[in-house]
Amino acid sequence: MKEKFYVTTTIPYANAPPHIGFALELVQADVLARWNKIKKKDVFFLTGTDEHGTKNYQTAKKQGLSPKEFVSKNSSYFKELTNKLNISNNYFIRTTDKKVHWPGVIEIWKKLKEKGDIYKKKYTGSYCSGCERFVTEKDLENGKCPDHPNLKIEEISEENYFFKLSKYSNEIKEIIEKDEYKISPTKWKNDFLGLAKEGLTDVSFSRNVKHLPWGIPVPEDENQIMYVWCEALGNYLTGIGYPDKKYKKYWPADVHVAGKDMHRFHAGIWAGMLLSLGLPLPKELIVHGFLTVNGKKMSKSTGNVVAPLELLKKYPADTLRYFLLRVIPFGDDGDFSETALIDRHNNELANKLGNLVSRTSTLAEKYGIEKNPNTLLKQLNLKKIDKLINNYEFDKALNEIFAFIDICNEFIQSKKPWETHDKKILYQLVHSIKEIAKLLSPFIPESAEKISEIFKTDNIKKGEILFKKI
Repeated sequence: MKEKFYVTTTIPYANAPPHIGFALELVQADVLARWNKIKKKDVFFLTGTDEHGTKNYQTAKKQGLSPKEFVSKNSSYFKELTNKLNISNNYFIRTTDKKVHWPGVIEIWKKLKEKGDIYKKKYTGSYCSGCERFVTEKDLENGKCPDHPNLKIEEISEENYFFKLSKYSNEIKEIIEKDEYKISPTKWKNDFLGLAKEGLTDVSFSRNVKHLPWGIPVPEDENQIMYVWCEALGNYLTGIGYPDKKYKKYWPADVHVAGKDMHRFHAGIWAGMLLSLGLPLPKELIVHGFLTVNGKKMSKSTGNVVAPLELLKKYPADTLRYFLLRVIPFGDDGDFSETALIDRHNNELANKLGNLVSRTSTLAEKYGIEKNPNTLLKQLNLKKIDKLINNYEFDKALNEIFAFIDICNEFIQSKKPWETHDKKILYQLVHSIKEIAKLLSPFIPESAEKISEIFKTDNIKKGEILFKKI
């Protein structure tokens, strides 16, 4: 039986079209999915949209739309982004899907309740509608949420259902300390353990229907609606068929990819839910940083939010994918600028890779190729590239591949096959480019496919220009 590999992104709120940070998450997960397919694994890749919650309900009302119309419109932008970025996901889940998502989430709720891990209590607390969660004084800066400084913190008093996360606090800490549920990079593991040091507290798992009429009703209590965290996190199970037994084919997830603002929920609440359900925990949670724009934090108020769908009207998908994977070190924040994107496109994709393919295919069409036992591939460290990708160091893996592209460019320059007409030299170059295309296919799939197509037989025909200069 094939080894399986199950990778997920978070499911972003469908309260606005996607921003560049989520495009980064999508391409990181896509590299992992495509790389594991190359290794002949049975890959399942899940993404989608989170469509319930107060924020979506309120914004829909402001726009004069029904919540369903509002979230369907925004969800379609995320679907469009996955298509335009050539994301190889197997399924796109929507939390409003009553056929796929709801039955599994209702089953999860019932099981947590049967276990005695859901109880009802009256609660008064400060609530951030941007985060869709209750916050404490230490979460706030000058009385404001640091992630949503323009939103008013509300005081809410109501009777809700709570999940006994505190019951699993020590077990979660131990599991994460021992890397049984691994958090990478280590700084984010330490961040979570720092937060959990004093113990994880119970979490509100429902809202009164008066405050939140948009969501999945709590079983046997029509006055309460399931809170966004408890039902959205369940998508990782419902997206592979839960509660039907077929979900067991892919569960546990091999990798959850999440932003640094989401890792606490995935490390804490999600782990607690799974322990309560008696299900195995995911193998790993990998955490990426945020993107700044020209060195400044992205925010609607400063008007510097980068919309990937707009960028994709101007630049090829592979250019955007390459830039995001090449310049942002794993787990750290990175900076986005169009100038830097154009620079990478022109200097690396066009000048180095495009030029190598163009020169080699032109000469091979003209003079032909002849098998040669000598190979440049000895200078390509495949084991190192594999290790870097498996450690999620995509920028360093690309660095290695492009160092080999430099070697090939130097080789063609020194051997001058346009003067010598040496078919054996051209064979070495063709042989190397085929391997380069395979290695680049998870990163820039469309271009890699075009390269493979040019060199798929010994009867080589010069291809179109791969990367037109911007």
